[in-house]
Amino acid sequence: MQAAQKMQADAAKMQEELTAKTCEASSGGGMVTVVVNGGFELVSLTIDKAAVDPNDLDMLQDLIVAAVNQGVNKVREMTQSEMSKLTGGLNIPGLNL
Repeated sequence: MQAAQKMQADAAKMQEELTAKTCEASSGGGMVTVVVNGGFELVSLTIDKAAVDPNDLDMLQDLIVAAVNQGVNKVREMTQSEMSKLTGGLNIPGLNL
């Protein structure tokens, strides 16, 4: 039981450390770039002026959604990778991985 409590504490510490890390993603060949932190929060959004066409806002919106989704997926992969180091690849119920 102590080992499980230690692993839970280690997981909480790692989650805190992951929140400080960021992942960058882009879409449209770099026209839209986002940074997402380990807490799955959008930290920054950069839009190239060439992507802003008042007559085609749908394209810009699609680029933003694609970049944000890619950033979230990168953070998810980073989180799973770091947590699997802690658990040795085991999916332990209740560890909020």
